[in-house]
Amino acid sequence: MLADLAAAVLVLALSAYAVLGGADFGAGFWDLTAGGAKRGARLRGQIKVSMGPVWEANHVWLIVVLVVMWTCFPKAFGPLMETVYVPLFLAAVGIILRGTAFALRGEAATISEARALGAMFALSSVLTPFFFGCAIGAVASGQVPAGGDPGDPIGAWTNATSLMIGCLAVATSAYLAAVFLAADSERAEMSDLVAAFRARALGAALVTGALAIGGLAVVNSDAPALYDGLTSGAGFAMVLASAVVGVITIGLVWTGRFELARYTSALAVGTVIVGWVLGQRPDFLPGALSFEDAAAGDSTLIATLIALVLALAIIVPSLFWLFRLTLAGRLGDKFKPIGADPKGER
Repeated sequence: MLADLAAAVLVLALSAYAVLGGADFGAGFWDLTAGGAKRGARLRGQIKVSMGPVWEANHVWLIVVLVVMWTCFPKAFGPLMETVYVPLFLAAVGIILRGTAFALRGEAATISEARALGAMFALSSVLTPFFFGCAIGAVASGQVPAGGDPGDPIGAWTNATSLMIGCLAVATSAYLAAVFLAADSERAEMSDLVAAFRARALGAALVTGALAIGGLAVVNSDAPALYDGLTSGAGFAMVLASAVVGVITIGLVWTGRFELARYTSALAVGTVIVGWVLGQRPDFLPGALSFEDAAAGDSTLIATLIALVLALAIIVPSLFWLFRLTLAGRLGDKFKPIGADPKGER
């Protein structure tokens, strides 16, 4: 029972990071593909305004994930870190470089510095979710043994399922970001940006859907146990729910109801993660370690869960007010197109 509660918190925190952190990473994808200095200036300006107040706060969910894993499931945390430390390290480096570039981008002294920081921000925004996805794929496809495998730093996360989930993580992040940015642009009454992000949201939705459908074939070939879990029982119910909500989101975006689409797109992504966990349940590390066997003792679980309740009682209301103030336009910088000049103006 206690292990199930800890697992539920872990899944909720991972879902929150996939949605909120993913949307931030996806914004970097659209920054990368916005076009030249002149053509992409307004898109990049809106990306900066939308991300400015919240991009650091979203990483709190990654911290929750790590804390729950190493305290509540130490027997899985150790092997996981020993086996997929390379993609996790690269993802961490990406987070650092991305944050540095985002913070310093508007303070560049020369055009070349501004371009270098912009490229660092955009590229790290794409590579970070990719490496996180590869690490998740290694777990999902049963590549992490109960004793860890520090002697093979590459093979565990470069199988077909891992690479597919890495690509799916990038596509999902881009999809979320486009929906969120379309809603923000509509609120700011910038019709040209609404149209631009609407088109990107629809395109990203189709790509993400195609990857998800094609990914089932990859999983069937590479990780048949996971495929069975995703196509039957509770796992299949979540996959089906995600597909239905995804179609609803496309309809909402098509008809310009972006604010509601913001929530349905988040729900679609969250149900995918829940479906993955239910699909491989009762295993934490498929074929190697169950949730019950990976869990710490009852005293540790109780103490951690109490601490989490107290922490979330502070974190959740604080983030709620942060997002509410941000959506009301009371936080963040004033909109300004970001071109190639040192100070971010055209």
